[in-house]
Order: sequence, then C-alpha cells, then structure tokens
Amino acid sequence: MLYDITPAITPNLSVWPGDTPMSREVLMDIAKGDSVTLSTLRATVHLGAHADGPNHYAKTGTGIGERPLRFYMGPCRVISAKINRGERVRTDHLAIDDIDDVTSHRVLIKTGTFPDPNNWNSDFAALDPALVDTFANKGVLTIGIDTPSVDLQDSKDLPSHAAFARHDMAILEGLRLEAVPDGEYELIALPLKLLGFDASPVRAVLRTMENPLRLRAD
Repeated sequence: MLYDITPAITPNLSVWPGDTPMSREVLMDIAKGDSVTLSTLRATVHLGAHADGPNHYAKTGTGIGERPLRFYMGPCRVISAKINRGERVRTDHLAIDDIDDVTSHRVLIKTGTFPDPNNWNSDFAALDPALVDTFANKGVLTIGIDTPSVDLQDSKDLPSHAAFARHDMAILEGLRLEAVPDGEYELIALPLKLLGFDASPVRAVLRTMENPLRLRAD
C-alpha cells in the first residue's frame, strides 16, 4: 500500500511569507493549435513537501543535489506528537512508550498543526533541538515533519536547523501525514539533483513493508 504524503502543487499552495509562490507560464498549447504543450515553472525550491539542503542553514553546507540519496529512501517510522500549536516537539510529546523502540534511521513526526497547505497558519509546531540530538545519538539520519519548518516561524537563531547541521542529518518539511497511521514504512522522497541549491521539492511516498525487520538496518 502506498501513501502519497505530498501536497498538490498548484498556484494556491502556500509558501513561506515573502518567498516565491508557484506559477506556470504556458509557452505552447496543443489546445490552441501548437504541436506540443510547453510550460515554464517558477517557484521557490522550498515548495510543498521539500528537502532542505545543508547550505540553507549552514555556511559550509553542501547543496541538496550533492546529498546522498540514502537520506531520502529507506525504512522509516511515522510517530504522532501530542502537541499544541506554537510548541516545540519534545520526547515526551511523542506517542511512543520508549524512545529506544525507534530503530529506523528515518523518522517522520506528525503534529497536525499545519492542516491546510493552501491556507498558511503561522503558529505551527516545530522540533525541539534536544529531540534532534536524541535521535541523532540513536543513529537517525533523517527527520521529517508535517509543517513548513523544523523551527518556529518567528525563530531567528534556528536552533533545530543548527542541530541538524551539527549531526549532518537530513530535513524533510511540508509533508502530509494526517492519513498515515503511526508505524513503520519505506520512505521514498528523492530530491531533484539541483547542484548547489538550498532545497528541492520531493514527491514523498510511504510504502507499507511486508517485512519491516528485514529493512531496519538499511
């Protein structure tokens, strides 16, 4: 079974205040008698479900196109967080009995605090940097979240981004997780090979696994 955890990319999709919204310019159109339909896309690379490149938040970070694909594909654990809007997710917010039960190298946090990607709300939840540290110490490579950022919108020092930089972990933001039950999956969320860019949109998909134990070490 597949779960598409990507918001639809349309001109109505919200972007970070001040960033470039999605627009499409149709240069040629079969419906108007042209031989092909040909379009130009203009948008921020932090569009919808996307992967941040380390150079987005670290001076010495690499671009998203230079990142190994293992960050964005492999066994994954989806975990709900019992949290209010505007808070940072800590270990005690997670709907698990013991953090040691998380054995996957990729974790997606479901907060439910950014319910409509077409209507921006600035009070979405984010991650506590201590939680990033905890997962890093357990060998987690990637953390994703169902909000526009791993830091709060009004954050200036971006402590959670800094934690990702310290541990060379990967960030996925803007995921749609409301229809996904907590549990283990295979994550496929490959960024485009945009060399030097600070992010890339992804088509993020979760696939149920017949044998989760077989894939845990990937």
